[in-house]
Amino acid sequence: MTRMRTAVVAAALVAALAPVTFGGPAAFAASPAVTAAGTAAEVGTVVQEGGRLTVPAGEEGPVTLRFTATLPAGVKGPVTASFELDTWLTEGEAGSSPVSQDVIRSGCAVNGVSYGECAWHMPYYPPVLNDPPTRPSLDLPAVPAAETLTYTVTLDADRTATVLGRLRALVELRDSAGATVAQGTLGLDFVAGTPSAERRGAVHARDKDGVLWRYEATGDVSRPFAPRKRVGGGWNAYTAVVPITTATADGRGDLVARDKAGVLWYYQGTGKPSAPFAPRQRVGGGWNAYTALVGVGDGGLVARDRDGVLWRYERKYNVPYGPRQRVGGGWNTYTALTMSGAYDGALGRDKDGVLWKYDRLGPVPSPPFKQRQRVGGGWNTYTAIAGTAELGRDEYPDLVARDGAGKLWLYQGVRKLLPDGRYSLLPGPTRTLVGGGWNTYDLIF
Repeated sequence: MTRMRTAVVAAALVAALAPVTFGGPAAFAASPAVTAAGTAAEVGTVVQEGGRLTVPAGEEGPVTLRFTATLPAGVKGPVTASFELDTWLTEGEAGSSPVSQDVIRSGCAVNGVSYGECAWHMPYYPPVLNDPPTRPSLDLPAVPAAETLTYTVTLDADRTATVLGRLRALVELRDSAGATVAQGTLGLDFVAGTPSAERRGAVHARDKDGVLWRYEATGDVSRPFAPRKRVGGGWNAYTAVVPITTATADGRGDLVARDKAGVLWYYQGTGKPSAPFAPRQRVGGGWNAYTALVGVGDGGLVARDRDGVLWRYERKYNVPYGPRQRVGGGWNTYTALTMSGAYDGALGRDKDGVLWKYDRLGPVPSPPFKQRQRVGGGWNTYTAIAGTAELGRDEYPDLVARDGAGKLWLYQGVRKLLPDGRYSLLPGPTRTLVGGGWNTYDLIF
């Protein structure tokens, strides 16, 4: 489904914008119906079929919620219904809702009669100006009265719906006079689903015959990659191939490649997974002066020369790269350098096998990186290390590493609070085996 994102940063949704539930069951109960004579009227029940419903927030597609309302005898129609979630959505950045405009799309049917699409309302708290606070709600159709009314509601949730979490929905049915004639609560669990293709990462690998292969993430870390796809041959013409923007499963992501003569070539991502790169464009010569090239996520590039000095190349609109700027010396301490895979910096393994993270700081004239953060030791067991975009469902960048036996391991990203109060996205402390046979590749990125 089409998704219209707000300005809220996706990585902060679950951690910083969790819904707040107020009160227990009593606080979320409806008032009993009262007749004109002031006596309590009989109120029917609303019962959910199959117990609590798990709703994946992602690409899985719609799931179906079914519930039946049993009405007292003599109810006059049309019968209207309200469907309200027991949560408020905390205000996001710049006064925006923490969920996208089309966070859930629903179709409704009652007693087998389809009423088409039903609209959701997702206000944020606090409300605008003097409007009273309202909870998220779904418009249910008005229907003729009947002894029982069975509602079928499809729920197709996008990724931002994970902020809703585990909650209840109060359903109330009212007769033509507005009296409550049935009520009950339903259970809904919004869980992280498969991210959309533009959010899932992709890994490329060149075999010893010069053929480039593409592995697109599935969103499931138990089987992180779909079967590989052949990109094309002739890639052994290059002594270095590095991504400069994050590669994703929808065919996006740019890279540069340096040939044996020291000429740098630019490959633009097409957005077509079957043919992910447009024909190459020449950047310029002299790039064999560098012993390492690393993209910084925004199309920019840093390059280490033979003396260990790191140089920065900023991406320009009219030319591929402008004049270089000196970052600093001492970078020969690293035996491996890679983009982190999340537009947020670089990773470097030093000669002692310690992995370090450099968070991206900003554009020129500022330095490209903040002070480095230690990830951990023992990384000299690996013959290849590559940062990737998200391979699972946690919204954080990941990393893959190949050991000497040809086994590929996945390190899922974590969000770590640093002593200075800021957060950094780092490879986590535990690894998961992806599979063997990766020694067939002489380059992984």
